[in-house]
Amino acid sequence: MNDAPNATPSVVTRAPVEPSEAHVLVVEDNVPNFVLIARMLAFMGVQRCEWKTSGWQVVQFADTLPRVDLILMDIRLPYEDGYQALQKLRANPRLRSTAVCAVTAEASEDQMRRARKAGFNGFLGKPLDPDRFPNQIRKLLAGEEVWEWK
Repeated sequence: MNDAPNATPSVVTRAPVEPSEAHVLVVEDNVPNFVLIARMLAFMGVQRCEWKTSGWQVVQFADTLPRVDLILMDIRLPYEDGYQALQKLRANPRLRSTAVCAVTAEASEDQMRRARKAGFNGFLGKPLDPDRFPNQIRKLLAGEEVWEWK
């Protein structure tokens, strides 16, 4: 891994995971947004969806789970934002290669570039598109990156 400050982490190869086998952690402080994401995940077959309302202690929480295949991380969170939480996830040996996708209402090309530079594996702008969401999640679970802000 490159130790240069602000460098994008090297690409980590992940084994593809079927949605029905996936363990997804949603870090989202807005209840209606979480409910929408959880319903869309359930509709596509994801049976294991956990929820955390802030970036604070997300690593400790994720570490208690038997497995985490994908983390959908809001950027604007109370206590610790998505960028701070991502840094801590990447520093944890068990979680550093977990796919983490930024999900934010502050969707812009600049924000997307910042997320890529920070080491996220993808970027989805809100409002999420229910027609595109299943394919976006399948790609992330297959180890691909997804960068869409519109």
